[in-house]
Amino acid sequence: MRAVFLDRDGVLNANIERDGRPVAPWRREDFRILPGVPEAVGELKRAGFVTVVVTNQPDIANGRTQPATLAAMHEELRRHVEIDDIRVCPHVDADACACRKPKPGMIEDAAAEHSVALDQSWLVGDRWRDIAAAHAAGCRSILVGDWDGGSPEGVCPADYRAKSLPDAVQIILQEDRMSVAG
Repeated sequence: MRAVFLDRDGVLNANIERDGRPVAPWRREDFRILPGVPEAVGELKRAGFVTVVVTNQPDIANGRTQPATLAAMHEELRRHVEIDDIRVCPHVDADACACRKPKPGMIEDAAAEHSVALDQSWLVGDRWRDIAAAHAAGCRSILVGDWDGGSPEGVCPADYRAKSLPDAVQIILQEDRMSVAG
């Protein structure tokens, strides 16, 4: 099986701006799925990809978001978008867990559960942590949007850049057609 791993905030749903930075929504009423996302993910499903959300949610650990609020956001996401699985890292960097991106733990665990070939899979994210996790797991990567979160020196660049998830899906599908034809 092939998969597309999707970061959540800034890829599937809109970020909220706080202190000049795009960040995850803390409240259910601020959670808004971005335009074109349901259709784009539907295209991936029709092309045979497993779709898995892999999201860092440190606001759970620091108390800004309650687990029930996160569950309500994910229920809303599943109601409108064809997602096969949602993996959440609720930790902060200081926890040194294996699941927090840029580590590939969430990706590797989901790949094992869904029998996914990582070398035939993609990750779409909006931060350097997403791209680094994709490379660590052996996936191709697409960075969406204009903000990379101030990536540290030495982080692998994304394989592709796109303005939005719908644009990223077109890249994935084009590359998929080329690999089948080639």
